[in-house]
Amino acid sequence: MRSLRLLILSLFVITASCQEPVDYSQVITDGSYLSRAQDRITEVIIHDIFSPPVAARIYSYSSLAAYEVAAASDPAYQSLLGQLKDSESVSFTIPEKVYPPLASLAAYYQTGTALIFSEDMVEAHRDGVYEELKEKGIPKDVFEASLEFGQEVADAVIAYSKKDNYHESRSFPKYTVTNLPGTWEPTPPAYMEGIEPHWNKIRTFVIDSAAQFKVSPPPPFSTDPDSDFYKVAYEVYEAVNKAGKEEIDIAMFWDCNPYKMNIKGHVMFAEKKITPGGHWMSIAAIAAKTANVDWKKTAEALAMTGVSLHDAFVACWDEKYRSVLTRPETYINQYIDEEWLPILQTPPFPEHTSGHSVASTAAAYTLTQIFGEDFHFVDSSEVNYGLPVREYDSFLEASSEAAISRLYGGIHYMPAIKEGAWQGRQVGELIWKRISTKPENLAENN
Repeated sequence: MRSLRLLILSLFVITASCQEPVDYSQVITDGSYLSRAQDRITEVIIHDIFSPPVAARIYSYSSLAAYEVAAASDPAYQSLLGQLKDSESVSFTIPEKVYPPLASLAAYYQTGTALIFSEDMVEAHRDGVYEELKEKGIPKDVFEASLEFGQEVADAVIAYSKKDNYHESRSFPKYTVTNLPGTWEPTPPAYMEGIEPHWNKIRTFVIDSAAQFKVSPPPPFSTDPDSDFYKVAYEVYEAVNKAGKEEIDIAMFWDCNPYKMNIKGHVMFAEKKITPGGHWMSIAAIAAKTANVDWKKTAEALAMTGVSLHDAFVACWDEKYRSVLTRPETYINQYIDEEWLPILQTPPFPEHTSGHSVASTAAAYTLTQIFGEDFHFVDSSEVNYGLPVREYDSFLEASSEAAISRLYGGIHYMPAIKEGAWQGRQVGELIWKRISTKPENLAENN
């Protein structure tokens, strides 16, 4: 009897050892897991109330880390480290047991976690995703090796991020309101201080400096009804007063104001909203899903969009605190109609140029280079925030709508919108001339 048991046990061991190892190569094929990680980072950005420029910084480094794993895993892609300003070339060698798409996901999570406040929110989400992936058959040794390599890449990107002057800027002085005619002052209802007045001191990824693409200045400030400034202000006044359902819908869809405050009686509370950068990073993920591309192409789209958004905000904020122009709400209440209110709540920083116009155009140009000019997509970025989807036939169509939404919403003059779109285009074009995710394109550009 004992011999029979030993025979059965031996046969079981032999059979088990002859079984084919689990094929986990198809567990992660597309960018859905990266998209989920990004969605979580967006939720934390909203929770931690990061400003639009800071949010763009978080997205850019997180996506860069994910992309660097993709570049290391496929010779068809070119590392961005060594191309981006002040970055050092790093030759990542992927160990044998590493599963690249998992390592890419890990690099994203680790980098994103290092850049936000509520780390536990990201870690809880990450751990849940990891358990889900383990249940799909990724072996323990492969899992551990992949996380370790993802951490190695994340460490390199985090080290690069620490030299961009962000941490130093946290101790820079706050903006001081001058009270000079035509200059920016805090707006209702919260009357918040000016956000990120020193953002032009943050290192850019590609553009030479924050001031490389200086825009035309706004019209000279004047209260004369015949002046150009009065006319552009009156244009905003009339746009809001005559706004129909479509204009209001467009304004609300592209609001993207993380500082929106609501007042009920004596209580003031914030309304959760995605940032402009968060909206466009969502569009990048939507585009990747719509195009049915793999995880590497998704990582490329997210990384390049993140780089474009970051440099766009640096350029835009440089002009904002150079011109420190008064907002339409302030001017109209003082010189046209003291009871007038914009459709959107005025965000807490100077007017010229329009941040959404700059960032949207830069991101749209980037996504056009990746997915093409005629690209129909359904933008569901705002569904989680109570707004319906909108459809577009191109990224530039969407960016144009985002730009004009600022007029419909009553928070920007037309010069800031037009000049902002020009500035964003210049940023986007230069990025694609200077850096490339494809080795052959890099050789051509140089």
